[in-house]
Amino acid sequence: MLETREFERVGGARTLKTRFRLIAASNRNLEDLVEQGLFRSDFYFRLNVFPVKIPPLRERAGDIPGLARYFMKIFAKKFGKDFDRISKKDVQALISYRWPGNIRELRHVIERAVLLSKNGKLEIPPLNTAEFAGKDPGGDEKILTLRDMETRHILRALSACGGKVSGAGGAAKLLAVRPTTLYSKMKRLQIQREDYRIKAP
Repeated sequence: MLETREFERVGGARTLKTRFRLIAASNRNLEDLVEQGLFRSDFYFRLNVFPVKIPPLRERAGDIPGLARYFMKIFAKKFGKDFDRISKKDVQALISYRWPGNIRELRHVIERAVLLSKNGKLEIPPLNTAEFAGKDPGGDEKILTLRDMETRHILRALSACGGKVSGAGGAAKLLAVRPTTLYSKMKRLQIQREDYRIKAP
C-alpha cells in the first residue's frame, strides 16, 4: 500500500513495513486519461503529491549545448574516440531544431555523430527538419514528410476544437476517428498538451 508503506512478498504471509520514496514519470497527460476513464483516479491522486513538469527540449534551448557536449563525451569514451568541442555552427543547428523526440532524439543524434565523425572533428549529421530543402516536382511548394503533415493536420483539428480531444465537438469527432485512436496517434507523434491546449479568454 502506498499510503501505509506496507507490502507482502510474493508467496509470503507476513506484512512488511518499509521506508521509500516513489517517483513516477509519464509522457502522457494523466489528467486527460483520468477524465477518459483510462487511468484510475484514486491511483492518480495517490501519485500526484508533488508534481514536477519538465518542459520539452524545444522550450529549453539553453540546455541543448551542455547536453550535447555531455553526450559527446559519453559516446566518445564508449567508442574510443576523442573530440574536444562542437562547432558553433553545429550548436546553432541543434538549438534551432524543434526536437520532437526530446532528449532521447538528441542523444541519438550525438551518438550517430560520434560514430560517423573522423579526425577528431565532430560533425553533426543533417537533422530531420519539418520541410525538405527541395521543391515539389509539380510546383513551387515545399514538401512535408508524412509525419509532419499528420502532425500539422491533428494540431489544426485540435486548435479548431479549442483543444478538446474527445466527446461532442472534439477533434476525434472532427477527424472521424475514435478518441483512443487519436490519443494513440498523438502519443506516437509526441504531440504534447501544451502544443494544443487553448487558454480560455
